[in-house]
Amino acid sequence: MLKAVQQFAIRNVFKNEESAEYALSAAKECGYEAIEMCGFLTRKLPLLIRGFAAMAGMAIGPCGKLDWRGIISRSGLKVVSVHEDLGTITSKTGMVAEEAEGFGTDTVVITGMFKFDYSDKDGVLKLAEQLNSAGNMLKTQGLRLLYHNHNCELCRIGQSGGTALELLIENTDPGLVNFEYDSYWVAETGADPVEWMERLGSRVRLWHINDRGFRPAGKTASIRKSGGMELGTGNMPLRKLIAKAKQLGVEAVILENHADWIDGDPVKSLKMSADFLNSNL
Repeated sequence: MLKAVQQFAIRNVFKNEESAEYALSAAKECGYEAIEMCGFLTRKLPLLIRGFAAMAGMAIGPCGKLDWRGIISRSGLKVVSVHEDLGTITSKTGMVAEEAEGFGTDTVVITGMFKFDYSDKDGVLKLAEQLNSAGNMLKTQGLRLLYHNHNCELCRIGQSGGTALELLIENTDPGLVNFEYDSYWVAETGADPVEWMERLGSRVRLWHINDRGFRPAGKTASIRKSGGMELGTGNMPLRKLIAKAKQLGVEAVILENHADWIDGDPVKSLKMSADFLNSNL
């Protein structure tokens, strides 16, 4: 199982090519073998879109201006996959394919849906159809499609109904659509992340890993908000998840701690998480 890091997790470091190469070199030196790219971080985007991203807490700075193919080539890291949105995949399939191939990967991952009602059964069934269609479009280009879950796919459809994720599993073709499983977001809903990895089974090709908890901060109220943590410093059942991932033949585990880094330092954070991965993989 490859050890990888999500490009978005270290986006704050990417001020220029020198700082990007520093971050990727640090990742390589501490044991990561690959990186997962984000399409919107590798292309120049309109100022308006960059502004909306910043307001949503996802500032991307000058990322789109950098020579990512050159940076990746010099880093020695493999590219395990590229994140894209469904609309871009279906409307610009050739561009997506060219970008993925340029990075040397055959895997494109849908990052979830924006402003989508996961409690609407008909809407979720239509999404399953769209995923099958997108998967077929990519397959004709020699690529495969994975779907990345967040917490909203665990939304119940009706008071006693199943979840949106169950509908997506049942109504997508394993020959066209598989999954990049995010255990953090499943745990965030109160569900058992090991159980859901088991339910997805061999359709889990990639796995986004993060820990969940909160840092000591002196006296607090009786309830504190939890968030992402460096691996091994929170309360996720990570060793059980690793064992299950090995059993299922998951191809890569991808670190995605994209906020609340220790000391506000993404590189220090990925190094701490690497210590846990190197000891347990």
